[in-house]
Amino acid sequence: MLPSPEVVDIDPTEESGFSDWRIAPDPTEAAKMFKEDILSQHATGKSLCLTMDLGDSAAERERAVLTFYKKANVEWACPLTCTLKGDPAIGDGVTRHFFATIMSKLQAGFEMKFVPGGTLLFEREQDHLIPSTSHLLLESDFFVVAGRMIGHSFLHDGPCLGGLSPAVLHVLFGGSPEEATIDIKDCVDLDIRETIKLLEGTAELSSEEKKLINELALSWDLPLVTCDNRRWLFDKLILHAVLGRTSRQVKQLRRGLKETLIWPLLTERKDTIPLLFPRASDLQCTPRMVLEKINWPTQDEDEDSEVSLEDSCRLTGFLRTFIEMASPVILGKLVQFWIGWNVLPRHGLDVTVVESNFPSSSTCFHQLKLPGHYKEYCMFERDILAAIWSTETGFGMV
Repeated sequence: MLPSPEVVDIDPTEESGFSDWRIAPDPTEAAKMFKEDILSQHATGKSLCLTMDLGDSAAERERAVLTFYKKANVEWACPLTCTLKGDPAIGDGVTRHFFATIMSKLQAGFEMKFVPGGTLLFEREQDHLIPSTSHLLLESDFFVVAGRMIGHSFLHDGPCLGGLSPAVLHVLFGGSPEEATIDIKDCVDLDIRETIKLLEGTAELSSEEKKLINELALSWDLPLVTCDNRRWLFDKLILHAVLGRTSRQVKQLRRGLKETLIWPLLTERKDTIPLLFPRASDLQCTPRMVLEKINWPTQDEDEDSEVSLEDSCRLTGFLRTFIEMASPVILGKLVQFWIGWNVLPRHGLDVTVVESNFPSSSTCFHQLKLPGHYKEYCMFERDILAAIWSTETGFGMV
């Protein structure tokens, strides 16, 4: 009799390829595995080179970034080399600076005047952002560019785009527009919003109110308002105002994301979508979050330091006070000055007290360098604020 074949238990997490991220219980870990797989597969590909000249104007630097992301047929998972002309900084800190700059432009707008009134690609209030309805931005494929930027930053663990409308996200990832939950705050145009809001409730409409509603309905090929269709018309108007007018922009955004190769993760692991498009409140740094990441100088380190133990204790106390009193915006700028972008690292933030004139940082090593000469908190606060607001100009120019 032949012996029975040996049964071997195989741990699915030990299989090679993409199976790991599909079954990882934690979405953050799943995303990490997926990105590592994608970047590893393209590690030998042709490097992407992104260069920015700090001697250029803000508009010229933006044009350099947009030119880079407007390139077609690019393998975005290939190795990335970032260079800041006019700044001695090198390494990962420069890459982090680039992604921080890119995503802040998407979030807050470009200085270049592409369209009258500004260049916001995503408009309205936080957690209700929707793509701009600008025809020029749409025809110029700016939302494809935005998708590439978002996906590329995500691949490299960079900042994300926060505050997008849940209704837009629903459609972006394949949901039916008719099944989306749309908030009236998602409506960007305040005049249109106020007109649609007239349909809420059951109070009788005045002749002037009916006129406003009917003008809007007819402009979108919808019927006039009646007592029977009031609620139905409200739903149709808000659907068109928010999703109907942005459907092409969402398609472009989806196309850009797909080009960065992260789409399989987002569609097969929908629990990772909030990592890419978090709520605005989830992006804010709190004092506790920052303080918990800091590796403070130890007594052994202080013995070998170029400054006294007394100076070291005083300066770290000043820093703790500054963090505890700072707003989320200031904390985000501090973290960006510290490591190159405003995403808190997995492995902590280092602080050292040194002999120098002004605060500085080694972004590649997550190290903040504080001068030991400050005797008064107000002088320390003045200089640390000046330093963190200098991130637009790079590192060596602080």
